[in-house]
Amino acid sequence: MNGDPKLYQLLSDLGIPFEYHGHPPAPTIEEAMKYWKDLDATHCKNLFFRNHKGNKHYLVILKHTQQMGIHELEKQLKQGKLSFASDQRMMKYLGVTPGSVTPFGLINDTEHHIHVFLDHNLLESKTISFHPCVNTASIIVKFEDFLKFMNWTTNTFEYITLYDHAGE
Repeated sequence: MNGDPKLYQLLSDLGIPFEYHGHPPAPTIEEAMKYWKDLDATHCKNLFFRNHKGNKHYLVILKHTQQMGIHELEKQLKQGKLSFASDQRMMKYLGVTPGSVTPFGLINDTEHHIHVFLDHNLLESKTISFHPCVNTASIIVKFEDFLKFMNWTTNTFEYITLYDHAGE
């Protein structure tokens, strides 16, 4: 299996079953959609930001179909000016490279530095999928098990209402 062995061990330790689906590299949503078409799960867009000072980091998780501009996110998150975190910050805090951002990378955030924003629409999901810290696979877990994982991380997280450009 591609991905972080520590993640698979943790999921086992937490009693979280998952479906594993290997695929060619999928660094973008557009590319990943080719491999997700037969997978029954809510697929997510995972955006990693830093604040203007660079001392706070945020992971924003929303349905892959939502279109969000950074200015709309800034207004809704109320965290000031945001920018995408650098490749170096991705590696430092999540242990992932660009195109592989995933909440499962929080296993590498030992200081629980990252605050996570979950779009409330995800609450409607029975199952949810993410990369297992590499973009050459996707794993599917029950949404309730994803929340078990999030609680294990002890990273702070909250639900927010995100509206895309169309206001849907």
